[in-house]
Amino acid sequence: MKFTCYGHSCFAVETNGKTLLFDPFITGNELAKNIRIADIDADYILVSHGHADHIADCVAIAQSTGAKVICNWEIHEWLNQHGVSNTHPMNTGGAVQFDVFTVKCVVAQHSSSLPDGSYAGNPMGFIIYSQEGNFYYSGDTALTLDMQLIPKWVKLNFAVLPIGDNFTMGYTDAAMAAQMIECRNIIGVHYDTFGYIKIDHEKAKKTFADAKCTLHLPTIGDTINI
Repeated sequence: MKFTCYGHSCFAVETNGKTLLFDPFITGNELAKNIRIADIDADYILVSHGHADHIADCVAIAQSTGAKVICNWEIHEWLNQHGVSNTHPMNTGGAVQFDVFTVKCVVAQHSSSLPDGSYAGNPMGFIIYSQEGNFYYSGDTALTLDMQLIPKWVKLNFAVLPIGDNFTMGYTDAAMAAQMIECRNIIGVHYDTFGYIKIDHEKAKKTFADAKCTLHLPTIGDTINI
């Protein structure tokens, strides 16, 4: 699988020839100013919740690529009202096979509203199963005991977890989450974008190393094999 970092919590994973884009927020991120959304391709877009820093570029990218957007019911309805009709609504606990991969929606402990202030339903995380491997994206979340269920459902190749603290888990709690989900290969997201969530990279990496895990902090624009 190939992982491409677009900054904040926006990333793409290429698996089995399909590109899955997560939580598209690029044009509003000063750190991602060298990324052009016109250059981004996607077969599917997965949206964990409705906050602007996770959905701001969803409509534009969905319309330019024709990607199917996977999200909860409330975001599905909002996107339909904003010119995006190729959507598939889901909710926590559900699983659906799409093409060459399967999505299972899991609990995320956070809040959610859409950029216009309307109700965005419950936030979610996603487990992705594919022939090339399996991974978990928690979405924005606090550390929660629900994470102990994940290894009962899947053996993970890697996980994508927020580490910026203040609005989500910090890296100390995220290292505990890695233990709960039984995954030692972690990609950090949701850090450094704003003053509230700036972190010490070396301390974060040491915290994960002490937990016998590897924390990847890819540079925006980079693609890594994982």
